[in-house]
Amino acid sequence: MSQGVSGVASGRWWGALRITLVLLWLLGAATTWWTAPRQQDHDRAGADVAAGRVVAYQWGDRWEMDRSPPWFGSATLWASGRHGPLFAWRTSDGRVHWTDTDRFGQVTTTGAVEQDSYSGPGAVGIAQELRAAGLEHRAGDLHGPVSAVGGAGVLLAVGALVVVVAGPAPVRGTRWYWFWLIFLSPYGLGLLLWTARERPWSRSAAAVAVRNPTAPRDRGVLGFGLGILASVLLGAVLLILHEALGDWWVPRPDA
Repeated sequence: MSQGVSGVASGRWWGALRITLVLLWLLGAATTWWTAPRQQDHDRAGADVAAGRVVAYQWGDRWEMDRSPPWFGSATLWASGRHGPLFAWRTSDGRVHWTDTDRFGQVTTTGAVEQDSYSGPGAVGIAQELRAAGLEHRAGDLHGPVSAVGGAGVLLAVGALVVVVAGPAPVRGTRWYWFWLIFLSPYGLGLLLWTARERPWSRSAAAVAVRNPTAPRDRGVLGFGLGILASVLLGAVLLILHEALGDWWVPRPDA
């Protein structure tokens, strides 16, 4: 009887941990999507500045995407010279927007800012509006809310590593197989596959272990290859979806 009670308690513990991992993944994925930089036009940038909705902003000339573990990648705006032509800003709802200030309708320069410090008239116009609105001091990091995403990613990575290394022996793949698949698959998708198919999460995997404990398992080399392949294929799919659905649904500032 005591063994049965212990087994039920262990099952509940693993179930609670599984739910926690999935909830953390959902938090990270949703926050990453919400805060991803989305392109706007020059007029929208000026309107947000004039209305005081800009809580942080940056200048730069190129975007670079970082999708390395712990999975929830972020776009970084890099600057190598004068301010612009890209202007990115965060609003109070946590969303990040950006515009190419080289694409503008009409800008009147007033001499309120040092024009040589900016990449062109469009950037000068935004800088003038920032000064007029008293927002120049808000230059800085755009990714304040994303710190929660980084925390969720770290917890997921640590939790996954502990279970893969020290948890019950996997059935469908070796520990190395799941290690590589989890940590190489983009956006933590390998973690979702692991929690769906492998012991201690999957009852079917546990049943396989009971019926045939010596059954062959997927090896680490296969997990490494599948992780790399998933990164390449998902990158291509997201690029196609970005072109088909637009920046709102599939934001890719580096596209």
